[in-house]
Formats: sequence, C-alpha cells, structure tokens
Amino acid sequence: MCGKFTQMYSWREVVDFSQPLDAHADDRPSPDDDGGNDSEETVTPMRSASVLHLKAEGFRGVTQMRWGWSKSISVVRYERPDYIHARAETIDARPTFRDAFRQRRSILVVRTFNEGAELPNGKTKQHVITPNDGRPVGIAAIWNLESRDDGPFYSFVMATVGANKLISTITDRMPAVLQHDDWPKWLGEEPGSAEEVKALLRPIEGDWTMRPQEKSPKTQRPMGLFQ
Repeated sequence: MCGKFTQMYSWREVVDFSQPLDAHADDRPSPDDDGGNDSEETVTPMRSASVLHLKAEGFRGVTQMRWGWSKSISVVRYERPDYIHARAETIDARPTFRDAFRQRRSILVVRTFNEGAELPNGKTKQHVITPNDGRPVGIAAIWNLESRDDGPFYSFVMATVGANKLISTITDRMPAVLQHDDWPKWLGEEPGSAEEVKALLRPIEGDWTMRPQEKSPKTQRPMGLFQ
C-alpha cells in the first residue's frame, strides 16, 4: 500500500498541465515565478502535501493539508492518524468518507509514488513508480476541514484501488490514479452522478517504471509513519 510519494512540480508546471487553473494571487507565485522549488519533496503520512481542489469560490487552487484523518477532532495535529487511505470500493458508503466523497474531492499531483512488497521476514521493501514521460500523475483524494482553537486544520486521505498488472507483482493495492481527462469530473467542475464519479476510481495501466528504492544514508529520522 502506498505510504510515500514525491512532489516537486512548480506551480507554473501544474498550471500548464492542469488548465484551466484559475488560481488567485494568494494561492500561487507570480506567473513568471517557477515557484522556487528545484528539489524533490517527499511526503509521508502525517506530513503536509500540496493538494489540488476546488475552492469555495469555485476555482481550482492548492492548499497544504496533512496526510491522514483521525476519528476524533480532539486529536492534536501531530498524533498518528487513524486513516491514510480510503478504499474505492466503499468510499461512497462508509460514513467516515461518504460526505467528503460527495463534496470534497481533490487530487495529489505527484512525480512518483511508492509501493511496498512484503518480505518473508516481515519487513517491507519499497519500490518507486515513476512515469516514463516525466509528466505529473494525479492521484484521487478526499479532504476534510476542521475548525480548531488554533485555526483551520486541513487533512486528506488517498483513494486506493486494486493493483494493475505492474504493481500486482509486489502488492494487491495501489493509489487511484486519474486519467487527465477525468480531472474535471472528479473535482466537480463537470456534472456526474455518484456512480459515474466512483467509476473513475479504477486501476490504470500507465507507462511507468517500477524499481526498488535505493537506501539513503542514515540521517535524523523524520516524524511520520512507514519511515
């Protein structure tokens, strides 16, 4: 199951790929700014990610949200979440996710994502999935907003589906990757019944490469799950 992904696209690249993206000035750098993001950002549960969704005004924008929901709003921001994934098969029926599926759908624009292969010794060997054309991958997600004493708290969970042929060689689940033409319907810009929207969540056979992740030199351990 996916427990890590990377984001490194500048806002300008996301805009170019994801038209129409009528972001307001407070949501993005100036059009001539590359966003200053020339390094890869790795996102794991409990960390924040840039999440593409429809703003209340009806235009697309990006908000920083924590990966993971908790059952109780009394949980502090840095406690381990109860949910990081929502199965596509039950996302429209399970009370935890039902309202968000209907009203608060979003997209994670990623460069790569990880899947883990369970080893006989109980450990997990991470594999990195990378699109061969270098274009962004859009992963379906749903988001939540809580009003807390210290301000609004945004969080999201990733939708998952059964694995495609490539990923099924190491595990049975994968993120719900959206075809680019389906982004408007998933976000709610185009009309669609609940059944039609749910049908967008299906395994796709992307032109991807999957490689075992290379071990990095040991550094100070970051906060999060599946590290």
